[in-house]
Amino acid sequence: MAYLHFARTVLASLFQKPATTSYPVTPREYPDKTRGKVAIEIDDCIYCGMCMRKCPADAITVDRAQKTWTINPFSCVQCACCVDNCPKKCLHMEVQYTAPAPVKTEEVFHARVPDHSEDRSDRDG
Repeated sequence: MAYLHFARTVLASLFQKPATTSYPVTPREYPDKTRGKVAIEIDDCIYCGMCMRKCPADAITVDRAQKTWTINPFSCVQCACCVDNCPKKCLHMEVQYTAPAPVKTEEVFHARVPDHSEDRSDRDG
């Protein structure tokens, strides 16, 4: 009797759509409200440190003197407290998750320093 139940399940599966997706071929589609990883627009950041103070996992480090913003994505719990409390709204949540890695790393973002080489050439000439 068990064989008949098994055969019925196999035949039903042959005529149904697969329950899984073919991930490498088609990329995964995330829902609209997915909280992925934290991303920053470093040009808009004023290095106030509000995101660092509000982060419950202590995953963010802001250094105003060095103009750096650092996040440890493996410590981040994707709560979006930093995004909600940023006064300049330069943080946002991306819909993709942090990729797995064999070593825990930090992402460091530095302030961009404008290139004034054109100004110097005007002064020399």
